[in-house]
Amino acid sequence: MSPQRILVVGAGHVGLFAALRLSKKLSAREAEVIVVDPQPHMTYQPFLPEASAGNISPRHAVVPLRRELRRCTIISGEVTRIDHANKKVLVETISGPAREVEYDHILVAPGSVSRTLPIPGLREQGIGFKTIGEAIYLRNHFLDRLDVAATTTDPETKRRALTFCFVGGGYAGIEALAEMEDMVRSALKYYPEIKQDEVRFVLVEATQRILPEIGPDMGAYAARQLRRRGIDMRLGTFLESCVDGNVKLSDGETFITDTVVWTAGVKPSPMLANTDLPLGPRGHVNCLPTLQVADGETVVEGAWAAGDCAQVPDLTGGVGAWCSPSAQHAVRQAVVVADNIARVIHGREPKTYRHKYLGSVAGLGLYKGAAKVYGVKVPGFPAWLMHRFYHVSQIPSFNRKVRVVADWTLAFLLKREVVALGQLHAPREEFTEVTPPLEPKPATVEAPKAEAAAVKA
Repeated sequence: MSPQRILVVGAGHVGLFAALRLSKKLSAREAEVIVVDPQPHMTYQPFLPEASAGNISPRHAVVPLRRELRRCTIISGEVTRIDHANKKVLVETISGPAREVEYDHILVAPGSVSRTLPIPGLREQGIGFKTIGEAIYLRNHFLDRLDVAATTTDPETKRRALTFCFVGGGYAGIEALAEMEDMVRSALKYYPEIKQDEVRFVLVEATQRILPEIGPDMGAYAARQLRRRGIDMRLGTFLESCVDGNVKLSDGETFITDTVVWTAGVKPSPMLANTDLPLGPRGHVNCLPTLQVADGETVVEGAWAAGDCAQVPDLTGGVGAWCSPSAQHAVRQAVVVADNIARVIHGREPKTYRHKYLGSVAGLGLYKGAAKVYGVKVPGFPAWLMHRFYHVSQIPSFNRKVRVVADWTLAFLLKREVVALGQLHAPREEFTEVTPPLEPKPATVEAPKAEAAAVKA
């Protein structure tokens, strides 16, 4: 009997953890695990704010796939179509022609993308906060704006450079906002030309509260802490326009800025539209509690899904509740879906995913946090410690745990780095400026000489 081929689409929280567990639970004679992802690493997204603020090295917030998944086959590319009726996918590789890959079981876990709205100027001015590239860019951009503000003699240019707008009050938005405000505040000691009251951070949130994951009381606590730091909280407010950096809010407020960070939610990967798998009303893959893809209540044999792209019933949340798109769910679903695939290959019945809510923690900058664990509300420094301990325990591989702890230790002992490496985003610009273009060759004169020789003859 030939080994079963298990294809994992995406190497995020679900893809990496599930592939790693499958490669350990199934021998090479039982299964071949193939992982397809356009990036050579898995990004541990909860560490993006700390990477952006300079608390840890950006490389330590990602996990190399080929080092961690040594018993798996890695294909660097993007799945553009899933034909489950024939059990094959089309992969657009990072170089060369597209290729088809056949499988026996497929785990669909391409994750999510930023959920944007048709707001004038957003496409041109905004930036998300879901990738390590965006985190690195934002760090360089923020520090570059400080350099601009410290150098310019134009008050409007200075005001524009020192105004930072974040849209979205969930985990990503609040943690990014808090860490970046901390970094800017720390950097100002090196910029005597800038006063603290000249820096403006604006949070735009459509609902009336922030951090709903940690409950209304701790969310209100977090809001109070951010306001005490001078952050302008615009709750129950929408971004209406940001053309050329001219921000217009639904409450009538207008201001100009060079920085619009969009963290207002996520949506399933658009790749799912190019599949024959059953999708729910929000574009998610429809799943049973066993994480098997289902058309209604009918199991689609050989198809599995989990994480942000999957609509998984939350058995602890009442009728009609779905699991939220969070890293906590993704990691736990990865374990269950890997075990269930192995169980089916061994001829056993899969088990249901039932999540026991332990609590939530959120970082609000260095030494500051908010948490609700086992129903207990934890503010300030203890919550910050819990936030760090939890996430360092969850990031894959001992290698990354050690490196992150080393970064934290050095950051505690030494001063924070506040240098911008803006050339990372345009590395060839200086080289092309000093390399002159080739001059066109002068027209040949051989033809007239030949004609003159013919006349003389």
